[in-house]
Amino acid sequence: MRTIKIFDTTLRDGEQSPGCSMSIEEKLRVARQLVKLKADIIEAGFPAASEGDFQAVRRIAEEIQGPTIAALCRATEKDIELAAEALWPAIERNAGRIHTFLATSDIHLRHKLKKTRAEVLDMAAAAVRRARKFTGDVEFSAEDATRSDPEFLARVVETVIRAGATTVNIPDTVGYAITTEYGELIKHLFARVPNIGEATISVHCHDDLGLAVSNSLAGVLSGAGQVECTINGIGERAGNAALEEVVMAIRTRGPYFEARTDIATQEIMAASKLVRGITGMHVQANKAVVGHNAFAHESGIHQDGFLKEKSTYEIMTPESVGAGATKLVLGKHSGRHGIQVRLKELGYDLKDEQLDKVFAAFKELADKKEEVFDEDLEAIVAETIYRIPAVYKLLHLHTSGGTDSPHSAYLELAVGRERLRTQDTGDGPVDAAYKAIKSLTGSGAQLINYEVKAITPGTDAQGEVVAVLRENKLQVSGHSYHTNIIEGSVLAYVDALNKLESIKKGRQNGKQIS
Repeated sequence: MRTIKIFDTTLRDGEQSPGCSMSIEEKLRVARQLVKLKADIIEAGFPAASEGDFQAVRRIAEEIQGPTIAALCRATEKDIELAAEALWPAIERNAGRIHTFLATSDIHLRHKLKKTRAEVLDMAAAAVRRARKFTGDVEFSAEDATRSDPEFLARVVETVIRAGATTVNIPDTVGYAITTEYGELIKHLFARVPNIGEATISVHCHDDLGLAVSNSLAGVLSGAGQVECTINGIGERAGNAALEEVVMAIRTRGPYFEARTDIATQEIMAASKLVRGITGMHVQANKAVVGHNAFAHESGIHQDGFLKEKSTYEIMTPESVGAGATKLVLGKHSGRHGIQVRLKELGYDLKDEQLDKVFAAFKELADKKEEVFDEDLEAIVAETIYRIPAVYKLLHLHTSGGTDSPHSAYLELAVGRERLRTQDTGDGPVDAAYKAIKSLTGSGAQLINYEVKAITPGTDAQGEVVAVLRENKLQVSGHSYHTNIIEGSVLAYVDALNKLESIKKGRQNGKQIS
């Protein structure tokens, strides 16, 4: 199998994504993770862009060992010299690459460069020769290659290889190419460029049409030996090809591609989380490989098949990308088998008729909330099998307060057969009400999370309130749906307290139910 080089440009093209700027120290943190990931090349920045970028490339060239360190530069003498200066520590140990680029499409020649094709050929060759004076590792990128005349592009590739380029990149700069078209372009270059075997052909695809990964893989099938990509696919506009998707496609379908990479795939999730944390660019839940739901199954059919044989619904394991274990999400689409297995994992061994009752109660709850958690299941077992009634019930609530007066809450709760009432103050009506509840119940549970979100539009919106309580090592979440957020907040807190009591009593009665 061929080994495909992975050129990571998270620190250069990825950082160009709006809102993704990184400090030098943050770039170093990402670079260190890319070493663990075993990226072949790390493009550290664009030294001519700013003093900060220059210093970042310099620090990475000094401190990061293992991968080749690359710096981007335009096809100008000044840019190339700045790149060489920033890269010098890496160049001295034969690990520095100067990456120079020049547009080759008539659109760019006419409107941006205002140059002829002959002038661009000369500029490209001169830039490569200039870069070769500093390092033997020179990459040339034909900007906007996919909108360039294929015959002219072939002449450019031949010219820069003759001038000394060791890698030639064929970027789909604006994400214009369709997958079969891009693959054919790479094949065309292999057929038309006589000296193409003297350099590595690289692909760098953008995701404007959602085809960056598929185009990159088409390039690999057509003979490319390097893929340029970013962690989580961040980058200009719609972003770049996502490293994790390219790498796992090649790993999962290795015989099809007749190729492999040297990436340590178990470090993928760590890299993804690091980049998310630094840039604030979160990935969608259903994002391939690194999304929250990438290894989650809710459908009862899928859960049943997975529990019988994992390969029925998983083509890669979460462990292979460092994502922990597969998650069987309990929701309205879950089936009886999935519930039964999860209950057994929690220690409950139910008879068929008991499981039927629990499953019916589970379905009723699942229609009301997006996900049913373990404590919800335990509460259902406690209430359905043990028939433990709710300990606490809200009877009356009144709050008051304003911008220039303190907030207070008057509360009446049924605690067992008793009716208790109290009043308390707080920073706001919810805080005052929660203090009153703690006073009446004497609960030692701590509120560790409180969330409110609208689930319908308008000023009369119904809101979902979640109150998460922890007592010792037991953590539960209470839920409420209400148009009155203050009352909903109290009901969510009371719901969580009742779950705590139900679970504690259920555990006292023993989890082995005969």
